[in-house]
Amino acid sequence: MAVTSEAQHSLVSRLLAEAFGTFLLVFGVIGTALFTSGNTGILGVALAIGLTVVVGAYAFGPISGAHFNPAVTLGAAAAGRIPWRDVVPYILAQIVGGIVASSLLFAITAGGPKGFLTSVLKGGFASNGFGDHSPAGFSFLSVVLVEFILTAFFLYVILSVTHRRAAAGFAPLAIGLALTLIHLVAIPISNASVNPARSIATAIFGGPAALGQLWVFIVVPIVGALVAGFSYKALFDRTPVVEESYLEPLDLAGDAVKA
Repeated sequence: MAVTSEAQHSLVSRLLAEAFGTFLLVFGVIGTALFTSGNTGILGVALAIGLTVVVGAYAFGPISGAHFNPAVTLGAAAAGRIPWRDVVPYILAQIVGGIVASSLLFAITAGGPKGFLTSVLKGGFASNGFGDHSPAGFSFLSVVLVEFILTAFFLYVILSVTHRRAAAGFAPLAIGLALTLIHLVAIPISNASVNPARSIATAIFGGPAALGQLWVFIVVPIVGALVAGFSYKALFDRTPVVEESYLEPLDLAGDAVKA
């Protein structure tokens, strides 16, 4: 999630990296939710998403910037980190990668013990939801607030740790840990989206209720990301204001002129 387009890589290479990275993210976190969360609980799912992002970012970041999330792509474009012309292709690649992952997980689930597939589908296939479809029964307003706040927070973290002033090489770790924290907070409330591609990938197998509520997990993360992207520079990347009397005169080469 370096949110930078690498000019030396073709668009096709970058889109493949985004598709593979989103596949890894969805397969890792949803696979954990479906198959092992009964033993690990929320912590296991939160760690799974953090680990997949760290691995994916180190693997594919040098190629595409490792967004793996339409909200991240839109937030990065709003912040001026990627060109707007890349937004639609990136989002389509992410959605395809996520759907391929959830489709393969469905196929694996179908080969499980007797009654396992029925149980998974009855539970919504790890889809996001509110009201009766929230893991802990949280309201529509609670879900909107948590998805907006945490997506905006996530974008602020990403834009900060990938800034030129940040320590090199540590962005994937910071982003993965941030996403782990986000999931620890949001799983009981909304089952933690902050990623429309992830929500789409599971909703297509989650039944009518998941599909009916899907719009929330597309619109709200995107709004949160755009707010963060457009406001980042004003909040965190402003040139320091220095009193004119303290400024040293500079020559045209940028070197201080000695009085």
